Amino acid sequence: MSKRPLILITNDDGITAPGIRSLINVMNQIGEVVVVAPDSPQSAMGHAITISSTLHCSEIKIDNGPQKEYSCSGTPADCVKLAVNELLDRKPDICVSGINHGSNSSINVIYSGTMSAALEAGIAGIPAIGFSLLDYSLGANFEPLKPIIQSITENALKNGIPKNVVLNVNMPKVNSPESLKGVKICRQAKAHWIEKFDKRTNPMGKEYYWLTGEFINDDKGEDTDEWALNKNFVSIVPVQYDFTAHHVIQELNIWDFG
Repeated sequence: MSKRPLILITNDDGITAPGIRSLINVMNQIGEVVVVAPDSPQSAMGHAITISSTLHCSEIKIDNGPQKEYSCSGTPADCVKLAVNELLDRKPDICVSGINHGSNSSINVIYSGTMSAALEAGIAGIPAIGFSLLDYSLGANFEPLKPIIQSITENALKNGIPKNVVLNVNMPKVNSPESLKGVKICRQAKAHWIEKFDKRTNPMGKEYYWLTGEFINDDKGEDTDEWALNKNFVSIVPVQYDFTAHHVIQELNIWDFG
């Protein structure tokens, strides 16, 4: 058995997206890589899984990618489930998801397919990291971020990620590695979206909607992911999938339920 770590790679922008191809390039320097990723964009799918239709998964070859690569018809979470339960002959040493075209900082982590794939890996007991770049363009330049992505991944393999936690890594748009100010361990900023729907009518006279909106950062703290990104730092937020508000349990226990 290879002494190199087994690295599972997935994403939500689709298996041909430039972000995942760049991530594959970095991970090939670290370990044995297997890719299981959606065959088409699955952005903002959150933790959706496929239960009412069939899943299709095919081994493919794209550029000079990894030794094994699979294109899946399902969601990012589906990809991880298939990889762990059907496609891999051993448990991955780490799962990396991304590189997402666009930030998954603050409240966006809730909607993110990138982070849901990482969380699914975490639930399966696999150390996991989601990587996102604050640049939505298909022509985004991932090259300056490769050294820091490699460093974060190697640190996670060496030091371990605490149990029941995954890392949400967001990176600013920069032109060179020297433009980065460093890495900040952060908390998730308190923010929200003001959502709007652009109402239109198709040629058949039927109304339809496009979701639009404005991101509002309500948090003035200097320890948040939004602050770090605005200052050209890479932000790392440790994320847990236990949603329990433990501090509220005692308060609710005094309610009178009759």
